[in-house]
Amino acid sequence: MQTLIFAAATGLLAIATLLPTIRSGAWWIRGFDFPRLQLVVLSALLLVVQLVVNPIDDPWTTAIVGVNAACMLWQAWWIIPYTRLARVEVEDAPADAQARIRLLASNVLTTNRNADLLIAQVRTQQPDVLIAVETDAWWESRLDTLLDVLPHAVRCPLDNLYGMHVYSRLPLHDTEIRYLVQDDIPSVHATLELDGGRRIVLHALHPRPPSPTEADSSAERDAELVVVGRAAESATLPVIVAGDLNDVAWSRTTRLFRKLSGLLDPRIGRGMYNTFHTKLPGLRWPLDHLFHSHHFTLVHMQRLGDVGSDHFPILVELALSPGENDADAGLEPDAEDEADADAAIAEAGAANTSAPVKG
Repeated sequence: MQTLIFAAATGLLAIATLLPTIRSGAWWIRGFDFPRLQLVVLSALLLVVQLVVNPIDDPWTTAIVGVNAACMLWQAWWIIPYTRLARVEVEDAPADAQARIRLLASNVLTTNRNADLLIAQVRTQQPDVLIAVETDAWWESRLDTLLDVLPHAVRCPLDNLYGMHVYSRLPLHDTEIRYLVQDDIPSVHATLELDGGRRIVLHALHPRPPSPTEADSSAERDAELVVVGRAAESATLPVIVAGDLNDVAWSRTTRLFRKLSGLLDPRIGRGMYNTFHTKLPGLRWPLDHLFHSHHFTLVHMQRLGDVGSDHFPILVELALSPGENDADAGLEPDAEDEADADAAIAEAGAANTSAPVKG
């Protein structure tokens, strides 16, 4: 009986491990991209219990243990880069780096009506840029109280959970609100003028996730990431892409975005910085992201405290210090990746869509 129980549990773990390898955008498949850390923990616990109560003394038990160990190692392969076991991808900023940008991104949760928590956090942390998503007109009226410290703003209030606001201490140029793939999902694109006059590109995103309540497929989300990834790769200025991407850092889709864009992830070698879900400590994933071009190094990165949302805000400070990162840092695309990107665009019906390319 014990062997059958362990076999059934291992079989479920194997299914959860194999499903994400299917190249489908169906929400119930893509959802298994998320809990890789949790599945590693479950596999490890199951393995320990099995070794304690059910000795390996026959081929059947050996096979069960082998399958479980393989599942655990496969899941760990995806998440190890987001632990301190991996080498950092983005170098620490030089102490004398002068051109810096401090960015705070927060999914506020539209129904959250305790704006004072986020506003107090902004005033304490003093970011140069605030990206707030899920913002409606009510949130706009509250966030506008920050105009004394963040006087430049791009506003797109919506009641569909996809409103977006960008507030900046730094001057904004060439600002655009674009609906890259879906006509109700905005993104904000601009160039920021740093202290000293140097300019960088900012793309702020919040694509719709695959889920039973949002979208049956990840096609539109994936296509938006492809469009922006290609725009980032072709830009001549330094680039930052930030926001709630509704995808985990280690997914095939996010890895494809990083390959196409050439952007780096400052979390690699430092930690996961899980931002969702605030109320479920055992089920948290890194959904709020900041990626940047090779021009930047990392000054500071921090997941901030609860502001009443289902997401924690994230704060990242970068230094513009070209040449500090390894020339081969990041991921390189191949022909298969380009084909996958073209397929994602075609599936979403966005073949003629392009993001603004600044500089």
